Amino acid sequence: MTTSVPRTVTVRFDLDLTVREAGEGGPVLVLHGAPGPDSITPLVDHLAAGHRVQAPTHPGWAGTARPDALDSVAALSATYHDLLDQQELDGVTVVGTSFGGWIAARMAVDDRAGRISRLVLMDAIGPEIPGQRVNLPSGPPPGTRSPAAGGGPSARTLTALRAYTGPDLHDPGLLARLSAVTCPVLVIWGADDTVVTPDFGRAYAAAFPTGRFELIPGAGHLPVREEPEAVFAALDRFLAEPAA
Repeated sequence: MTTSVPRTVTVRFDLDLTVREAGEGGPVLVLHGAPGPDSITPLVDHLAAGHRVQAPTHPGWAGTARPDALDSVAALSATYHDLLDQQELDGVTVVGTSFGGWIAARMAVDDRAGRISRLVLMDAIGPEIPGQRVNLPSGPPPGTRSPAAGGGPSARTLTALRAYTGPDLHDPGLLARLSAVTCPVLVIWGADDTVVTPDFGRAYAAAFPTGRFELIPGAGHLPVREEPEAVFAALDRFLAEPAA
C-alpha cells in the first residue's frame, strides 16, 4: 500500500494548506467530504498506485484554521486553483466525494486555465435540484457496514461545513452552469444513499454535456468505504479512457 505524506503548502501569503501527497504519474486532486480527510484514505491509496495524488485538508477540518475570507465554496475552489497554478499542473483529474464533490464541480466551472482534464463526483452535493434535498445523517451514514465510516457530522464539522455552504447546503445557480463543463465527467453513486438519493445523482450527471452515471449496488453515501472494489473498477475504467 502506498503511504501518503502530509506537507504544508503556502498557496497565498495568508494561507497554508495541509496536503497529503502520494504516488507518481498523472496528477489527481482528491477532495474529501464532511467526514474529513481520513474518509478518503482508501481512495488516495488506490489512485497513488498509478498517479501523483494530492489530497488537501479543507481549512477548518482536522484542527486546521479557516481564515475568515474562506467563507464559500467559490472561495475554496479559487484556493485549490491557486494550488494547481502554483505547481503548474495540467491534465488534472479532480475527484470529489460528498461536499468535496461540490468543490470539484465548482472548480470545473471555474477552470479558465483549462487545467482540469477529468472530473469524478461521488455522492456529491452542490446544486439545487427540484424535488431533492440533502439529508444530513444524525447517526451512521445510511448503508454503512464499516465502523470506520463513523457517525453523523460532529458540531465542529457542521460549523466548518456551514461556513462554506450556508444554511441551505446548495448553490441555486450551479446546476445551470454545469453545461459549460466540457471535460469527461463520471458521477458515481451509492444505490442506498439517502443523504443525497440516486435520483439527485442522475440529475447531477445529466447536467453535464459529457456526464455519465454509475450506480454502486449495496453502497450508501460512502461507497468508497462500503463497496470499494466496485468503485475502484468504475474509476479505473474511466481513467483508462482518453481525456479531452
